[in-house]
Amino acid sequence: MLFLGFSAGLPILLIFSSLSLWLREAEVSRATVTFFSWAALGYSFKFVWAPLVDKLPVPILQTLLGRRRSWLLLAQFCVILSIWWMSSIDPASGQNSLNWMALAAVMLGFSSATQDIVIDAYRIESADASLQALMSSTYIAGYRIGMLLAGAGALFLADAFGTRMGAYSFEAWQWAYRIMAASMGIGILTTLLIPEPKRELQQEQAFSTKDTLSLLGLFVCVVAAFIGGYLITQVLLPFKDTLTALTHNKVLSGVLIETIRLACAIAAAFASARILVGLHWIDRQLVSTSYVDPLKDFFSRYKVTLALLLLALISVYRLSDIVLGVISNVFYQDMGYSKTDIAAIVKSFGLAMTIVGGFLGGVLSVRYGVMRILMLGAILGAGTNLLFMLLAQGQPTQWALIGVISADNLSAGLASAAFIAFLSSLTNVKFTATQYAIFSSLMTLFPKILGGYSGSIVDTIGYEQFFLLTAFLGLPAVLLILAARKRLELAPVRFK
Repeated sequence: MLFLGFSAGLPILLIFSSLSLWLREAEVSRATVTFFSWAALGYSFKFVWAPLVDKLPVPILQTLLGRRRSWLLLAQFCVILSIWWMSSIDPASGQNSLNWMALAAVMLGFSSATQDIVIDAYRIESADASLQALMSSTYIAGYRIGMLLAGAGALFLADAFGTRMGAYSFEAWQWAYRIMAASMGIGILTTLLIPEPKRELQQEQAFSTKDTLSLLGLFVCVVAAFIGGYLITQVLLPFKDTLTALTHNKVLSGVLIETIRLACAIAAAFASARILVGLHWIDRQLVSTSYVDPLKDFFSRYKVTLALLLLALISVYRLSDIVLGVISNVFYQDMGYSKTDIAAIVKSFGLAMTIVGGFLGGVLSVRYGVMRILMLGAILGAGTNLLFMLLAQGQPTQWALIGVISADNLSAGLASAAFIAFLSSLTNVKFTATQYAIFSSLMTLFPKILGGYSGSIVDTIGYEQFFLLTAFLGLPAVLLILAARKRLELAPVRFK
C-alpha cells in the first residue's frame, strides 16, 4: 500500500499545484489557473466507469495478471502517457496551447482516477475491516510521498533547470514533468510484484463478449452525451453578464451558470443511458448489476434517511480543505515565497507533518473510534484555515509559513486517515470498486467545482476574506457528523 499510495499521489499535484506554478510563470491569469483544477473532475465522476473496472476484463493482461492488477497496469501506463503529453506543450504559446494542455490534464485526471478506483478496491479486498484504518494510514503515507515528489521534487527540478517568475523556461518544466513520468515506474514495478487479492478472485463473474462490448459502448455513449450537453449549453454563457447585473456578484453568477451547465450535461448523459437501455442495446440485468445494485445495497443497509445524511456528509467533509488547496500555491507565490521555499516548507516539511497526522489519525481511529476522530479532523481543518488569514496579513517569513503548514498539514493528515477508514466502513465488499468510487467522487465533486472559482473569488474579496470563507465552509461537516454519529449509534452497521 505504501508503493501503490506513491503511484496514486504522484499525478494529482501535476494537475494542481505544480501545474499552477508552471502556468503562472508562463503569465497565465490567476482566474484561468484555478479553472484548470476542473481538469481533475474525473476524480469526481469516476463512479461512472467504476463498474467497468469491476466487471470488464482487460484482454490478455487479465489472463497474465488478474482482474485488479491488469486494470492497475493499464491505468498506470495511461498516466505516464498523459504526463509525457503535458510535458510536450508550452502554455505560453497561446490559447490553443492552453486548450491542448487542458485536454492532456483531463486525460491525466481520468487515468489517475481509474488507478485510484483499482487501488481502493485492492486495499479493501486485501485486508479485513479491523486493519482498514492502518491500511489507510500506510496508503496515505505513500500518497504523500508521491505528492512530495510531484510537488517539491518538480519545483526543485524546474528551479534547477533554470525557470523562475520573470525568467520563464519551457524546457525546464518539460524535463521536470518527464522525470515525473519516469517515476511512475515504481507503481508499475509494484503492480507486477504484488499478488491478486483472493476475495476478488472468488467473486469474479464471467461475461460474454457481447456483454463486454455493450457495457463499454454504453459508457462511451454516456460520456459523449455528457460532453455534448456541456458544449451545447455554451449558449448560456452570455447570460453571465445579465446575472451579474442582477446579483452584483460576478463569482456567484459564474457558479450558477456552470452549475446549470453541469446539471444539463448530467441530464443528457442519464437520458442517453435510458434510451439505450430502452432500445435493448444492453441487457437491463447487466445495468442493474453494474450500477443499480450497489446503490440499492447502500440504501438498504442504512435506510433512506441515514443514507442521505451520510452522502451529504461525504460531499462536504473536505469542502474547506479542497477549496483552499486549489489556490494555495498561487497564494504563496503572490506573497513573495520562492519555488524553493514552497518546495522545502510546503511540500517537504508539510509532507512530514501530514504523514505524522495520517499515522496519528489511523492509531486514534482504532483506539477511540472513527467518528470521534472524524469530528476532530473537521474542527481542526476548519480552524487551521484561519491561520492563513494571519499569514496573509504579515510579511512572508519562513517561520510564519512553517507554523501555518505544521498545523494545517497535521490536521489534514489526521482527518484524511479517519475519513478513508470511514468510507471503507460504508463499503460492501460485494461492490467494492463501485461503492467506494461513488463515495470518493461525492467527496470531491462540489469542492472542486467551487474551487475552480477560487481565483475569481480572491480577485473579488481578497485573500483574507477568502480564507475566512473557507473556514466557515467547514461548519456543515461538523453539524452533519453530529447528526450521523447519533443515528449510527442508534443503528450500528457492521462490515459485510
